Amino acid sequence: MPTDYTAAVTTVELLLLMSGCYLLWKYGLSKTALEQATAAKKLFPEWDLSLTTFLLFMWMIFCGGLLSQSLLSLTIDKEELANTDMLLAAGAAFHGGMLLGILIFNHFFDRIPSRSPQRFSAFRKAIFGAVTVLIVLPSLTAVGLVWQQLLESMGVVIEQQDLVEIFAEEDSPRLLIMMTLLAITVAPVTEEMIFRGGIFRYMRTRTPRWVALLVPALLFGALHANLASFVPLVVLGIILALAYERTGSITVPIVAHGLFNLHTIALIMSGVTA
Repeated sequence: MPTDYTAAVTTVELLLLMSGCYLLWKYGLSKTALEQATAAKKLFPEWDLSLTTFLLFMWMIFCGGLLSQSLLSLTIDKEELANTDMLLAAGAAFHGGMLLGILIFNHFFDRIPSRSPQRFSAFRKAIFGAVTVLIVLPSLTAVGLVWQQLLESMGVVIEQQDLVEIFAEEDSPRLLIMMTLLAITVAPVTEEMIFRGGIFRYMRTRTPRWVALLVPALLFGALHANLASFVPLVVLGIILALAYERTGSITVPIVAHGLFNLHTIALIMSGVTA
């Protein structure tokens, strides 16, 4: 890659990190931000759902994903598909099945979801999502560097996620476009509905707040099955939960999650380490 191209990407990344530091202070750590966060905690509504119904919610999601993958295996010939095609199809089927489970549950058991008293337009929710991902970038950069140094000091071999390697090595435009669409649309919607809109939302008013923030974040990090990215993803999960709590809208973490994935893909495709 040309040096000037690398320099341009690095410059843009540094600008994003500096913007994120400013926004982190303004909306996360300043006195005004802390006061607003305290007020938002009190406004966060309880999800009026019994434990049995919540477990049914999780069961429908899990079964939806497995059923969708099972149907996929019955309708396609694995030998005719390349490994990347099969991985993409399996991922799309699993996320699609989980999303279908969420929609079915919502239709029959959650016709009137709990909502925050705050009301924001779709445009403002998108802006809040963009602000959230800018706050995420410097936070995860710092945490990632510390975590990487800790792993290296312990002699742990750091391996990238399989999907990161696929994005870096895949040369088919069709597959790259399809994987990108899955990563910035379907995956964020499904994962945020499960971890923030489901687990965090249920636990938030039933357990200590730190437990509600940490447990879904730990599950979210474990889902990606990669030690090198585990702690950064836990931090990402906590920040997304805070954004959901602060705004009362699941759209905000969904947008932030999608933009975060897009940012990661852009860095990988540009040849700059994400």
